[in-house]
Amino acid sequence: MEEKIIIYTTPDCPFCRAAKENFRTKGTEYEEIDVTENPEAQEEVLKLAGKKVVPVIVEGEKVTIGFHGV
Repeated sequence: MEEKIIIYTTPDCPFCRAAKENFRTKGTEYEEIDVTENPEAQEEVLKLAGKKVVPVIVEGEKVTIGFHGV
């Protein structure tokens, strides 16, 4: 079973757009959470990354901060 993928993003983040495009190109489903519209998500990003930064990609137990291409 595939892990659910969650991407924490902001609308103006080029790295967020690149990460989402990468998943779309691969046909990988993901849930996007826009932290500008969700204060609770901002707190979750702070817990996961230790700072307010996007994108934060969560795949099961794996947390990736930023997008470096694949």
